[in-house]
Amino acid sequence: MMLMKGLSRQILLAMASVTVAAGLLVFFGTYLAFSILFYFSPWVEDTDNWLTGFDFITLLVLIFVALIVAAVASIRLARRILQPLESLAMSARRIKDGDLSARAMPGDHSLGETALLVEDFNAMAQRLQDMAADMTLWNATIAHELRTPLTILKGRLQGMIDGVFKPDEKSLHALVLQVDSLARLVEDLRTVTLADSGHLDLHLQPVRLKDEIQRLAGVLEPELKAGGFELKLSLDDVVVNVDAMRIRQVLLALVTNARRYAVRGTVEISLRVENNRVLLRVTDEGPGLDADIASSAFEPFRRGSQSGSLEKGGNGLGLSVVRAIVEAHGGNIRYAPSDTGGAIFEIVLGKPVS
Repeated sequence: MMLMKGLSRQILLAMASVTVAAGLLVFFGTYLAFSILFYFSPWVEDTDNWLTGFDFITLLVLIFVALIVAAVASIRLARRILQPLESLAMSARRIKDGDLSARAMPGDHSLGETALLVEDFNAMAQRLQDMAADMTLWNATIAHELRTPLTILKGRLQGMIDGVFKPDEKSLHALVLQVDSLARLVEDLRTVTLADSGHLDLHLQPVRLKDEIQRLAGVLEPELKAGGFELKLSLDDVVVNVDAMRIRQVLLALVTNARRYAVRGTVEISLRVENNRVLLRVTDEGPGLDADIASSAFEPFRRGSQSGSLEKGGNGLGLSVVRAIVEAHGGNIRYAPSDTGGAIFEIVLGKPVS
């Protein structure tokens, strides 16, 4: 609305300027013409006070010239204003027909409001094109992620039907693991999608995070020890408004990520209050994220490719789920390499509850 008001004001001012210029041209042109006439034909007292026919012709010629000048200036000004708007309308029709690569030409940048309108339209078109490309990539990646466990499930079940495999406990357990993998993928996709659309439901309430983390650590510690890791806790007694279940999901994803990709060593979970903000950190002993994915680690389907990875697997959604949940809480998360070469994932939550 402000942009359209600015554009309307710009057109009105331009047209008013042309009108004023035409009026001034008539006024000063007439004055100049009659000054010249009086110079060569001085006024005498017995001369009729009314303008002569020659005077009228002169005045009409000057008005006609002024109108031509005003018309030419108006046409040029209208072309300058309408050219980018016509380009905008044509590009909008092309985008409506499915050509998301269409862009409008800004034309004369001296028309600030018009150029700004075209730039905003082009930015919107670029975002639409990026979203369409991301959707295509998402669909292809999701199809790939679903295909592997579904292929395994189908092959195993068909083998049992054909008598190739016996439906013993081990085979059924393997099938259950594939179903669990599918369930995790679907839930992660649901979480990311709901968060991006602003519909991720959170049950916020004052939570003593220290107690929640200690309970989660009791569940994680045996599995970490079996994998050669030591879990270390450094927790302040802090109460903050969060969804306890979602925060546990965040910590579980980060610790699982460390167990999957970090070298055997210490995984530390720390909880602090700094500058009246609650900081939650998960730190491991390295090797951290590759430089090529560090800037996009929280985007969907980005996997670490470290050669020292101790466990393959995962669907590439873990860190994007973490980001989605943290941002739904109004916080943010960042990655940084530690001084010892490890990875630090730092979550900034809201203010502590007094």
